[in-house]
Parts: sequence; C-alpha cells; structure tokens
Amino acid sequence: MTRQRRAALVGNPNAGKSALFNALTGARQKIANYPGVTVERKVGRLVLPSGEPVELVDLPGSYSFDAASPDEEVTRKVVMGEFPGEAKPDALILVLDAANLEQHLVFAQEVIELGVPTVVALNMIDLAERDGLVLDPAALSQALGVPVVPTVAVRRRGLDELAEAIGAAETLAELREHDEPRPHITLPERRLTARNIAKAAILSESAEHRIHAGLDKVLLHPWLGPVILFALLFVMFQAVFAWAAPFADALDAGAGALSGWVIDSLPAGFLRDLLTEGVIAGVGAVVVFLPQIVILFFFILLMEASGYMARAAFVMDRMMASVGLSGKSFIPLLSSFACAIPGIMATRSIADPKDRLTTILIAPLMTCSARLPVYAVVIAAVIPATSVGPGIGLQGLVLFALYVLGIVGAMVVALVLRRSVTKGDASGFIMELPRYQMPAVKDLLIGLWQRAWVFLRRAGTIIFAATVILWLLLTFPKADPGESQVDASFAGQIAGAMHPVFEPIGFNREMTLALVPAMAAREVAVSSLATTYAVDSEDEDATNAALEAKVAALWSLPTALAFLAWFVFAPQCISTIAVARRETNGWKWPLFMVAYLFGLAYLFAGLTYWGAVALGL
Repeated sequence: MTRQRRAALVGNPNAGKSALFNALTGARQKIANYPGVTVERKVGRLVLPSGEPVELVDLPGSYSFDAASPDEEVTRKVVMGEFPGEAKPDALILVLDAANLEQHLVFAQEVIELGVPTVVALNMIDLAERDGLVLDPAALSQALGVPVVPTVAVRRRGLDELAEAIGAAETLAELREHDEPRPHITLPERRLTARNIAKAAILSESAEHRIHAGLDKVLLHPWLGPVILFALLFVMFQAVFAWAAPFADALDAGAGALSGWVIDSLPAGFLRDLLTEGVIAGVGAVVVFLPQIVILFFFILLMEASGYMARAAFVMDRMMASVGLSGKSFIPLLSSFACAIPGIMATRSIADPKDRLTTILIAPLMTCSARLPVYAVVIAAVIPATSVGPGIGLQGLVLFALYVLGIVGAMVVALVLRRSVTKGDASGFIMELPRYQMPAVKDLLIGLWQRAWVFLRRAGTIIFAATVILWLLLTFPKADPGESQVDASFAGQIAGAMHPVFEPIGFNREMTLALVPAMAAREVAVSSLATTYAVDSEDEDATNAALEAKVAALWSLPTALAFLAWFVFAPQCISTIAVARRETNGWKWPLFMVAYLFGLAYLFAGLTYWGAVALGL
C-alpha cells in the first residue's frame, strides 16, 4: 500500500497560514496538542487536482530554525523529521506575506536551503496591491528557485493553482536534484539577499509606498533612528511644560476660587478646614496636572496610531540586546510609561521566562504618568523657567533628563540581573511593522478621554481617601498655643520617627511624611505636601501656586534634587506590587523588587544630595 504523502505549511507568524490551511482543508481537519508540549497541532486533508489525498499540517509560525520558543522548536523538529511520532514532510508550503516580503524572505531562505520540495504561497497579494505594491511572482520564483503561486486565502484565490503546484513539487524537486547545493549563509547575508530579491520582484509601486519605504530607511537607520526617537521624546517633554501652562494655571485658579468660595460660605471649623486644607488643597494639587498628563498621552497615542511606536521598539532592539533582553521586552516597558500595571501584564507575550521576569522587575523604573505631578511641582518650584536655546526650556530639559535617567537605570539593572539572578542569553526579536497612517482624530480624542478619566477617577478615589486620612492625622491631636500643628499631630509624630532615616539624604520632615501615602499612588506625594503645608499655614491658600511657593521657600536645591532622584527609583504603588505578585506566582520576586528599588532610591537620592552640596548648589 502506498503511503499517503504529507505536506506542511511553514512561515512567519501573521503570514496567513491558518487562513490558507482552512481554505485548503475545509472541514477535513482535526486539532490536538503535540505530545509533551502545549503547542497546537492542526492536521487536515488536502485533495489534489489528480484526486490524490495529502495530509496537510499547519505548523506554528517561526522566524528562524534557531528556535527561541516552544512553537519554533516544534516547527523545527517537525520539518527536520526529528519530532517523535511525526513523519518528515514530503513537501513544504512556504507562506509569505506579499505586503512584508523582504522580512519574510529571511526565513524563506532557511526553508529552501533544506532541499525539501517547496512551493511558495505568495499570500495576501490583494493587500499588497491595495498598498500600491505590484509584485512579479515569476521573478520571485526564478530568484528563489521554487514555484511561487499568488494567493488570497480568505477569498479562496489561487487555491487550485497552489494545489496543482503541490502535486508537482516532488517531481520538480527530482529534476533539480543534480543542481549544485545551496551554500549555507549567515543571517546578515540572508537579510541582504532578502532585500535584493524583494526589490527585484517589484513590478511597480505607488508614490505612497515609496514614501513609506523611504521613511523606514531613515527612521529604522541604526544611527539616525535612535537620534530621531530621542529628539521626539525631547520635544514631547518640552511640550509637557510649555503647552500645559495656560490650562494648568486655569485649573489652579479654579481651585483657588473654589477654596475662597468655601471659606466665604462656611463658618470656621472642622468642615471648612477639611474641605479647604484636605480635599481642595490635596486633590486639587494633583488635578491641576491633568493638562500635562493629557499632553503626554497625546504624544504616546499619536506615535501608536501613526505606526511609529513599533518602529521605536525596533530601533531600541540593539540597546535591549546589549543588556541581555529580547526586543520583545521593549513593548511592555513602553506601556509602563503610562502605568507599570499594564506593562507588567503585557510581559505575558514574552516566551522566555527569564526575559519575562527581568522585564517585570525593571518595569517600575519606567517613569509612569503618576510621577509626572511630583516632577512637575518640584521642577516648577526650584528650576527657573528660562530658555537654554531656541525653543528649549530648562524645566522641560530637566524633565527629559529624569525620564532618561529612569531608562538608563532600568537598562543597567537589567544588565546586572541578566548576569546574576536571571542569568541567561537574550532571545531573538523580529516583529511586524504596521503601515504608516494618519491618526483618526476621533480615536485620539477617545483615547485621551479614557486616560484623563482614569486619572480623574484615581483623584476622586485613592488620592481623595489618602488625602482625607492624612489631613485627619495632621489635624489631631490639636496643638497647644504657640506649638506647630504638624509637630503636635499624629502625622508629625510618624514623620518624626522616620526622619532620622531620611535626614542624611537631605529630606525634610514634610518630604519624609509624603513617602508613606505615596505608596498608595505616586501622585499622593503632591497632595500630601499640599495638605501638610495647608494645615501649617495661616492663609488657607489651596492653590498649586501656593504649594510651589512653599517648596521654593523651604527646600534647598540639593534637597529638591534628592526628592526627584528618589522618585526616579522608588518602588511603585501597592497595586503594582500586587500585580507583580500575581504574575510571578508568589511574593519572592515582588519583595526582591521592592527591596532593590528602595535601596537604589535611597542611594541615588543620597548621592544627588551630597553631590549638590559639595558643588555648592
């Protein structure tokens, strides 16, 4: 009895293999797992034009036979005939995305080098044509040395031609047995070859496609790319201060007016003090930074929607690899600029467990949006609003430096971790680059509203509760005549007990006190300072300008710089620690994270303070 022939679908992820498998086999398929692994195994029956049945296997997407994940390991073993119980395929159907041809041709060369009868399915040809790219399958076939069939799996275009080519694949391979074997080439050589083959296969391309290709040559350039990325970040942080000022002033004036109305409407007493010193001074001191939060997210959403964010990850891959991380870690770390919680959860996409753990441990070092109010109020208070060049403000420059310090700190910590507790080799990184497109105004507005609402909801819940509790601790017990209310309060006693630990690194009592509620949410540090100074003040001024004036008057520059350095490295909020515990299935790594972050925060705050004092600042 003649053995039934076997063919396998191979290719990069997102090439349309599964859609092609479904179109070729229809309902004649079954799904299970490969023995010993949790990788899906899909097998179906393809009937050739001659009536001969062929067993068709849909293999997991791979970027290389140098396996970096369980999926790629399964694909390699099945193709090589090394997987227990799996016969080696008699033919391979190599699926390429016509719209991302150059990238997919890198792996294609590895597949064809095996010498197994191969047919190329040039899939999603309609999407390539939609993007203004017309390809020549005949030229591609000549360059690769195997048959190439244009297909559109979801519309069942080219399936008959593909089935016919599969039937003839073994015969064609036999005719080429006497050809000289293809030499093994390195990855850089494959990439260069892929570029040349893709270029030769283009019949025509639209002006838009040429523009996009030209943009990629600049934005993905190994030297220009990082310069452009950091220039964009620099502009973003300049805008956070320059553009937000009028809106922040308006909100601050509104808080002051509301506080004045409460003072005029209510008699002196507990309720009036609670509203003015606690709620308005505390919560209002955070809400006033809403414009800066919105501007920050505007730039982030703009980069995501335009297709640039993925390219930023690609540009940063070299730096990530230099500290032992996969480029896959960059996307979760980018998410952590908004909040470390979704950033830590996004690490689930990282296959290597040590890569994933390292990314979780350094995610809190990315400067989340909750730090922005802390940075903004201290910078505005102690850094002059002067220009250091055309369109370059000193305050925005300091803010940019703080973000860069967080990034550099994360990379150094990652390097140390990968050489010690999470020791291992960096895995490879290839990703699909989305099309460039103009962001939809509606989508931007919806995204900004969602993030603004999250910020306001935190202000109305966590920050509100923490502020009211802190105000009560600052208000009771009442001070004796001539005694400072803060000194007499429960909060003052707590700060007094903690202060000896933090005094060597330049922290005053109010700064020390602000560290405790800041564990609930970073922004609470600002509301804590505002509430503390409001309680200890006689004029009941609840505006943010009043807080900045207090900081400017009572803090030295070394003290203020030490406070900023602390928040670059200090552990994230309790919610982040809880998520880290859930994602690592225990308390060992979250406690390790908290310990090393506290240690770094104390060390760098101290170094900053001592260095500034030594320099006479």
